[in-house]
Amino acid sequence: MTDPDLQIVPLTPDRLPDLADLFEQGGDPKWCWCAWYRVRGISFSRGGKASHRSVLESATEEVADEGRAPGLVAYEGQEAVGWISIGPRDDYERLAHSRVLAPVDETPVWSIVCFVVGRRSRGRGVARALLAAGIGYAREHGAAMLEAYPVEIPEGGRIPSANVYHGTISMFERAGFEVVVRRQAPGAGTTRPIVRLDLSI
Repeated sequence: MTDPDLQIVPLTPDRLPDLADLFEQGGDPKWCWCAWYRVRGISFSRGGKASHRSVLESATEEVADEGRAPGLVAYEGQEAVGWISIGPRDDYERLAHSRVLAPVDETPVWSIVCFVVGRRSRGRGVARALLAAGIGYAREHGAAMLEAYPVEIPEGGRIPSANVYHGTISMFERAGFEVVVRRQAPGAGTTRPIVRLDLSI
């Protein structure tokens, strides 16, 4: 069930301290600061928490000039409890160099690459609410196609919570997304789905 008390708003510079509090709860967000897809290779591996934070801070300022945000923040009261990174595919440098997540075709798309939900807020539909808000946000900003790169949880199986930051395929399918291609990295034991939602319909 989705938490009815959530307010979901675009990330703006004044909301960065709230996002920092969310990321500081631990795990990958604490050091990654959602920079993984925005920079690649040695630029990311040589960076640390401060440099990764500056990547998102810079992105927040840059896309504000275009009248949009690099993602949405979910609030419960005054506390940030969730985050979704969403924007035109071109915002994410790593996607441009990925073989597994290479473009499906020439269609311009917006991409969803990351979810973060606070430890105390999991299991309450925060990610689903963020996805619904992200769909609306992309549509409002002129996106015609929305794309994501979820993980699949084996039937009857589990995967570490740290690996679910892409979102699960079942969550996207419930929101109307469809698998358009599956690819497999060399040596990987599983395929990686790419899902899309046509916003022009």
